[in-house]
Amino acid sequence: MRPDDVRQDWADRSGRFSPEYYAQLGPNEVSETLADVLTHYVDDSAAILEVGCGSGRHLAYLLERGFGNLTGIDINGDSFSVMAEQYPRLANAGTFHTGAIETHLPEFDDDAFDVVYSVETLQHIHPDDEWVFEEFARITDDLLVTAENEGNGPTRGRAETPVSYVDDEFPLYHRDWKTVFTNRGFVQLIREPTSRDTIRVFRVM
Repeated sequence: MRPDDVRQDWADRSGRFSPEYYAQLGPNEVSETLADVLTHYVDDSAAILEVGCGSGRHLAYLLERGFGNLTGIDINGDSFSVMAEQYPRLANAGTFHTGAIETHLPEFDDDAFDVVYSVETLQHIHPDDEWVFEEFARITDDLLVTAENEGNGPTRGRAETPVSYVDDEFPLYHRDWKTVFTNRGFVQLIREPTSRDTIRVFRVM
């Protein structure tokens, strides 16, 4: 698939893996771990960005835990209308951007956010767009958190192939996330596998 095809697939997605789908699922163990990590490492005034926030289930959980300076980006235009219905407090409290992360990340200042995190989004970035990982490093002032599928499930995240396809439909690109970000000025603090993903917490060196 070409980079534009990958982006368009997520921009148009409805049904399974859509903003509505994840809003119905609600917060999960990644939400809980993320909140615990942030509570330990930063204070509740920290500027936090979720890249690929969807309808905001993880951000809504952080808001409940006392974090109030919240920003999100999502390519699917339905994300924020779903958020307004499902998480109205978050919709009113946060700052949100519709569009591709390849477009929005370069618009932010250096060290714009104390915390940048992403849940099952980086794994869908096309190899031609890997330059965007430099943007993650540039805008992160303290913590970077990733939660990506690294082979925990029975059919995804297999390291022996650079790409697999979810439901034979859209690509999942397999990368060594520790290497990706330690090569960009971070040190890895935590690696925690869950039933679905591997959560990694990095700090700017």
